[in-house]
Formats: sequence, C-alpha cells, structure tokens
Amino acid sequence: MRTHVPRLVIAAPASGSGKTTVATGLMRAFADAGLAVSPHKVGPDYIDPGYHALATGRPGRNLDAYMCGPERVAPLFLHGSAGCDVAVVEGVMGLYDGAAGQGELASTAHVAKLLRAPVVLVVDASSQSRSVAALVHGFASWDPEVRVAGVILNKVGSDRHEALLREALEESGVTVLGAVRRAGQVHTPSRHLGLIPVAERRADAVEAVAEFAARVREGCDLKALLALAHSAPPLPEEPWDPAAALWAGVPQGGTGGHNATTGPHPNGAPVIAVAGGPAFTFSYAEHTELLRAAGAKVVTFDPLRDESLPADTSAIVIGGGFPEMYAAELSANEPLRTAVAELARSGAPIAAECAGLLYLARTLDGKPMCGVLDADARMSERLTLGYRDAVAIADNPLAAAGTRVRGHEFHRTVIEPAAGATPAWGFTHPRRQVEGFVQGGVHASYLHTHWAGAPGTASRLVARARR
Repeated sequence: MRTHVPRLVIAAPASGSGKTTVATGLMRAFADAGLAVSPHKVGPDYIDPGYHALATGRPGRNLDAYMCGPERVAPLFLHGSAGCDVAVVEGVMGLYDGAAGQGELASTAHVAKLLRAPVVLVVDASSQSRSVAALVHGFASWDPEVRVAGVILNKVGSDRHEALLREALEESGVTVLGAVRRAGQVHTPSRHLGLIPVAERRADAVEAVAEFAARVREGCDLKALLALAHSAPPLPEEPWDPAAALWAGVPQGGTGGHNATTGPHPNGAPVIAVAGGPAFTFSYAEHTELLRAAGAKVVTFDPLRDESLPADTSAIVIGGGFPEMYAAELSANEPLRTAVAELARSGAPIAAECAGLLYLARTLDGKPMCGVLDADARMSERLTLGYRDAVAIADNPLAAAGTRVRGHEFHRTVIEPAAGATPAWGFTHPRRQVEGFVQGGVHASYLHTHWAGAPGTASRLVARARR
C-alpha cells in the first residue's frame, strides 16, 4: 500500500538561520487554518519537538537515521503522521550536515531523500542581497536527489531589500515562498543546551509560538507552501507499529531476550513509572508506545512535586532533562528520593539516562540526590555532544551483554567516577571508553538511545518488571 502524506522539510544553510521559528510558525499557521498537522524534527533534539507539539496539539516526533536506522525513517514518519492533513519536518543544523565523519548520514538532506519530500530553504538574508542567489543555487544543485523547491527569506530589512533579493533569485530557478521581516526578538530564552523547554515556560511559550505563526502568515505564501507539500509523492513503506516492532526486535542482539513477551499479564500489567515535569522533559513518544505495546501500564510522575512513586510501581524510567536547574527542589523532595532508593535496593529495574543518571547520584552540585550510585555530579564548562556507537558491557535491564546500540550524548555536566565497577556501555565510536553504571536492577548512563532503533529494549524492561 502506498501512503500519501503531504509534507515539507524546512531546512537552512546553517544553524541560526531561523528554521525553528519558521517551521514552528508554519505548523501553527496550518493548524490555525483548520489542518491536522504532524510535527517532526530531524535528529536527536528533544527541545524543539516540545514547541512543535504546542503549535500543533500532537506529539513532536524525531526522525533520526543514525539512532533508528535509515530504513525506519519513513515508517516512523508515517506512524506519526497518520490521519494528518500535512506534515512539517524541521531540519537540523545546515541542510547537508550529518553525523561527523559519516557523510550524509542523519543529515536533513538524507532524511528529505528518505521521505521523498520537497525542501524549503530558510535563508538569513540580513547581510546580503544579490549573493543570496549564489548561496541558494549552490544548495539546490549540490545533490540532484535533494529537491530544494522553495526559499523563505528571513530577517529581511525593508521593501527595497526584499525587492533586491527576489530579483536576484529569479535567475536561480528556486521559487521565493516567503519573506519574513526583521523585527524585535520574540522572547525565546536559551541556556546551556538550547531553548528553555516548553514545560518550564508554558505561558510564555504559547505567546512565542503565536508570534511565530503571525510572522509566517504575514510574510509567507501559505497556499503555495501547502501546494508544494501536496506535490510530494506517495510513500511505499508501511507505517511503523510498536507491537510489530517488539516481535521483530526479540531475537535481534538479545535485547528483548527470549522471555520477553507482550500482551496482558495474568496478574495485571506491570506499572512502569516514567519521570516527567519541568526537570525531566526529554523523551521520545515511541518509548511510551513500546512500553504499552509490551504490556506495561505507564504512569508519569514528577520528581519535583510527587512525594511517592505511583502505586504498585515495578520499574522506573528516568529520561533526560535539566535536573541541574532544579537541584535544590529535587533534593528537598526527600520522601521521593527515599522511595526511589528503596526500589533500587529491591532489585527492581530502573533505566536512567543523562538527567536520570544525575538524579540517581549521591549529589548534584553538592545537593543530596537519591544516593543509588556512589558517584557525584556537577555542572561543567565543557559541552559533551555527539553520536556514539556503544556495546553493552554486561546483562542489564535494557540489553544483554554484547548488544550494540547507537545513541547520542548532550550535556554540560560530569559525574565522578564516570563508570561503576560494572559499566553500562563501552563506546566504540568516536572514542573508546567505558561509561555508566550497572548495579542490581539499575542501568544509568549519559547515553540517550531511541528505542525504535532497538525495540527489544522495551520488551526486556517490561519482562524484568514482571518478575
């Protein structure tokens, strides 16, 4: 079956060109026009999808060809866009920037080709006029398989400036689909890892997204953009399905284990508590879908406010976020810290990545945390960022020893020691090192993984929770 989803990829020559503003504004403008809009983000970024979700009312979903594999990009896209009128995919970095040393892999251009989607290039035109034609021509002609079908000029200074830009681009063969004027900065504050997540500033974020949409409506040809989206051909792939992915994942690499089962549990579904709230905002929608497909009951809890774990908790998942911004508040919630430590001592499975690793530590910037790990965490000046290839050192709640995964690191903290007596992962790329902690039922690491790329992870975790 071939599935037709009208779609656009919003890309840019480089980071900082305004693609998040334009993509989010376009999503909201389409939604305000009565369309069901499916939001997507190329790469591992967790923050932009939160703004996309606010703009559309649907979960923001990532399309990462490195962590999930190129073969899953279109199926995951079709899964996320089911029932929608149009899909908008925001790119990452510059159009052709991919995983370091891996050619086009995981770049916006790579994903656009996998989706057979037209690309709209957002260009920061603030310091150029006729040169814009050379820049757009270069990007449009670099890879004949990438269809750069339109350009949106951003930070245009005046009517005269816009006229000069449009005149220059007439010879490029790329249609100008919009010109967004330079204006006062929309209040979108950033800090050490990018934009502040929606969960931490919801009221202000709502206003910012509305302003993005107003600028896009004023400066862009929405009818032409929608028509371009409809020009994308049908996709031959089948939509990704979490239940089918679980069964396919069981025998591969041992991540699911032969005892991993799906469906109802005779004693009821095991409760898996997933950390949420302002301190733990980083998660992929597919993780919850896989856990539920594996037979778990997923319940969200907020470590900032909830003083106890959800009733009958059998396992905990603590993903990424910004615990360093809330260390005092997290530390003050001693009842929950104690409950987490007690569950860890019981041997129940606990999966913690990045922010979760910090929360399980003994201290974070000197503030007491859960004390599950004999390690201390602190803020650092150094940014750790990039894709990683890793292998599981020992059997653990997420993977069997020897399981190979691809993941991503993104943090400005350090933990000492960096690894426990039994490390979680051995990195094989881009550098060799061991990292993280496996002790009892705990798996804690800086490495972010996307479970759609290793669906046996969810099966294994739920199987451990049942025990």
